[in-house]
Amino acid sequence: TSLEPPEPGMEPPAAAVPEELPSAAKPERGGRELFGYVGIEAVLDQMKIKTMKTGFEFNIMVVGQSGLGKSTMVNTLFKSKVSRKATQPGREERIPKTVQLQSVTHVIEEKGVKMKLTVTDTPGFGDQINNENCWDPIIKYINEQYERYLREEILITRKRKIPDTRVHGCVYFVPPTGHWLRPLDLEFMRRLSKIVNVVPVIAKADTLTLEERAEFKQRIQRDLKAHAISVYPQEDFDEDPDDRALNDRIREKIPFAVVGADQEHQVNGKRVLGRKTKWGIIEVENPMHCEFPMLRDLLIRSHLQDLKDITHNVHYESYRVRRLNESNR
Repeated sequence: TSLEPPEPGMEPPAAAVPEELPSAAKPERGGRELFGYVGIEAVLDQMKIKTMKTGFEFNIMVVGQSGLGKSTMVNTLFKSKVSRKATQPGREERIPKTVQLQSVTHVIEEKGVKMKLTVTDTPGFGDQINNENCWDPIIKYINEQYERYLREEILITRKRKIPDTRVHGCVYFVPPTGHWLRPLDLEFMRRLSKIVNVVPVIAKADTLTLEERAEFKQRIQRDLKAHAISVYPQEDFDEDPDDRALNDRIREKIPFAVVGADQEHQVNGKRVLGRKTKWGIIEVENPMHCEFPMLRDLLIRSHLQDLKDITHNVHYESYRVRRLNESNR
């Protein structure tokens, strides 16, 4: 083979292009090249099996005036009687003089996955003539759960799995007035959005026409923006561009106009959850009738783990830093 340099104007022959690597051997973006199947993806199966064995916890709080369908909405979300009225049938239901928090815990199982669900109701909220500071018991309860978790966490010999009673999401029911947010609504969300994930919904949206509903939504969105109230999903916590795009679409729809029902009716040969009226049946799981499916997807199907992560990494972390600073001082 001649080692002489090529003549001017002549290019050396192109190197042979190697055949395309098999998919398993292609280097991943920012990763190392693999020359065969390793089985790293099996960790997903391990996590799934472990979660199915141990189960997980989800704690939700519902806040709003009496008669807005909070218990019915929770029952509709989880398709079971997980939230019940405190009074017995036939007994007169009296409005509590102060806000009384009531928690009910159930274990729900679906396809082998167990979820320990805790629903906290707030009877008496906003039902008085003078509702000054009616959010104080709710703030106290949320902080008590953070304190309980913190005490377990700072023990020298602590449990491998700390019981989690922290509130992961607070669904706030706005009355369907069709006008604007009341000072009570604004003040509650302003205070609570700093310590918990607040998801506002328009309760009993079937009492509004579609035009009234759309206008009411726009007014609420303007009020939230004007008062710098950051409800879930918060823009500050969007890390991934795909997450931001999805959350932007959700933020355009918030507050969700929802209708709750825990009774089934026959529609076109199918059993559906809905409310029966003189004019027909309002199907709660039909996106053309209300936005309940969007609320369900947000709380359970798409953002449940994100609600828990933000509770732990943001709201609980800020409480933890504040408490430890106070202790050091």
